[in-house]
Amino acid sequence: MLVNLNDLLPEAAKSSSAVPCFNVFGYEDARAVVDAAEQMDRAVILACNKDVVDFYGVETAASMFLNLAKKSTVPVVLHLDHTYEEKIVFQALKAGFSSVMFDGSQLPIEENIARTRQVARVAHALGASIEGEVGSVPYTEGRDHIKSIFSSPEEVLRFSEESEADCVAVSIGNIHRLQTPTCDIDFGLLDQIAGQNTIPLVIHGTTGIKEVDIKKLKQSRVAKFNIGTCLRQAFGNGLRNTMNAEADKFDRIYFMQKVMPDVQKEAVRNFELLA
Repeated sequence: MLVNLNDLLPEAAKSSSAVPCFNVFGYEDARAVVDAAEQMDRAVILACNKDVVDFYGVETAASMFLNLAKKSTVPVVLHLDHTYEEKIVFQALKAGFSSVMFDGSQLPIEENIARTRQVARVAHALGASIEGEVGSVPYTEGRDHIKSIFSSPEEVLRFSEESEADCVAVSIGNIHRLQTPTCDIDFGLLDQIAGQNTIPLVIHGTTGIKEVDIKKLKQSRVAKFNIGTCLRQAFGNGLRNTMNAEADKFDRIYFMQKVMPDVQKEAVRNFELLA
């Protein structure tokens, strides 16, 4: 069933568990993630990032994933990840996305709040949820223009009170696209943010965080973890191994069916970690 973040995150923020948000890039990995969610009987968030939107277009991405969400036996959010242009956000909402992220993290806090609030009012009028970001979570590669700025507790509080966003992503040492869990989380900073914040918190770059730290993070007001790299690794490694082992095969669907269980297994591992 299709839901939005407000159906899931407020409760998760008060509990010791969190909701996984998986970046998916096509029907096959999205199907594997939904299969994992149904296997675990847990809600899940399917996220489309900038690469997906640039390649497919918003409308095609929506049509590809909405049917999966609506037919699932568990709650599924269809979420537009980091998006910097209101025009694309509004296209996604019109196409049926149940949640969006307007990323104003590269803007001064006043502009971030003002523009997020404008998007929030449109999203809420259409029954969708909205995520924002304060501070700036850096990338190891692929987004050289993105700054690395730890979140200010005062700015997060102001954002949560004034932007009308439903949740806020924070930068506390987490890093996008790390291939191994090597980043150092500033739990002191998290405590300052969580102690006065009024909306659920979001962590991006989960693959780069140690499991012991993830387990500690989910005990806080962090309600949503964005997960991408480890899923792409499962897909890419599985595909590479299968193609190398069966060099006489060439059918796309054959290979996708071989790889989907690898993606589902990795998704299940993350569900268990966040339970």
